[in-house]
Amino acid sequence: MNTRDFICRMPKVELHVHLEGSIQPATLLKLAKRNNVSLPAHTVEGLHKWYEFSGFDHFIEVYFAICSCIRSADDLELITNEFIKDRADQNIRYSEVIFTPFTHLPHIPLDDQLAAINRARKSGEEQYGIRINMAPDISRERRPIEDSQVIARWAVKNRDNGITSLGLGGPEVNNPPELFEETFKIITEANFPATPHAGETEGPASIWGALRTLNAVRIGHGVRCLEDPTLVEFLREKQIPLEVCPSSNVCLKVAPSLAQHPLPALMEAGLFVTINSDDPPMFNTNLTEEYLRITDQIGFKLDSIKQFIFNGIEASLIPQAEKQVMRQDFALQFAQLELELR
Repeated sequence: MNTRDFICRMPKVELHVHLEGSIQPATLLKLAKRNNVSLPAHTVEGLHKWYEFSGFDHFIEVYFAICSCIRSADDLELITNEFIKDRADQNIRYSEVIFTPFTHLPHIPLDDQLAAINRARKSGEEQYGIRINMAPDISRERRPIEDSQVIARWAVKNRDNGITSLGLGGPEVNNPPELFEETFKIITEANFPATPHAGETEGPASIWGALRTLNAVRIGHGVRCLEDPTLVEFLREKQIPLEVCPSSNVCLKVAPSLAQHPLPALMEAGLFVTINSDDPPMFNTNLTEEYLRITDQIGFKLDSIKQFIFNGIEASLIPQAEKQVMRQDFALQFAQLELELR
């Protein structure tokens, strides 16, 4: 069987991808011209080079420059439309997409942000059969911290309007989960899920904080759990999903290389793992490429690849009945692909 063809064509699910971090250089150039924003490069080729990861500080610089080009609801609708088209190209049938509302608040009110995204969601489902839901996140570095409670209440209010969880992103260092206890208490009391980043650039204490203080139902990244055997046992027993982003981990020096990535150790420990792309163009990747890389460079076989996909379905925050339909549909597509590529 041609493994590459199988991976390219197979149906997929993604649970950790940032809308703002998905913007391709050509789209960024279009937005910059539309909004009269100056960028370090003025051609698609130049922006590709500027995107190339060279360190965390540069990554943050690029990320905030991208966000500065988003000035209107039309801009958000455009990038969501293009995001969904890319989902269709990769056969990513369902995604839970992180975005950072505070980043856009100076120019676009919260409800206008969601309305623009929802127009694109509706269009994408009608045109491609692709579904996405949104996971707004709170910026750890935003002060005063009480501002984050606005996003928490807004997320809960829109739980039936395309929002599935509340996340926590940004620099982990000096911004532990415990700082956001009151904010996440709002969603816990509303029985609304928390999906924070933790255990990426900080160690097990960050993950414990996300679990105990924020009541996380999934952990964004979480790979540094391996530094604490008690935490590994807890995650295994509770089967709390980890949103692992291999290429992102290598770029951000969380792992020294893909060949030395802790993914095999996570699997050997019996942990619940999903595969994701994080900020695809910034890490020169996409979800399809992530699966190709862990096959080629780590040695995962197709049975494991399919299990990662089914894990993504199970870890998603859609109703159980919808998960069951998706599982059955994916199983049929896998079987058909195996026949075609035998």
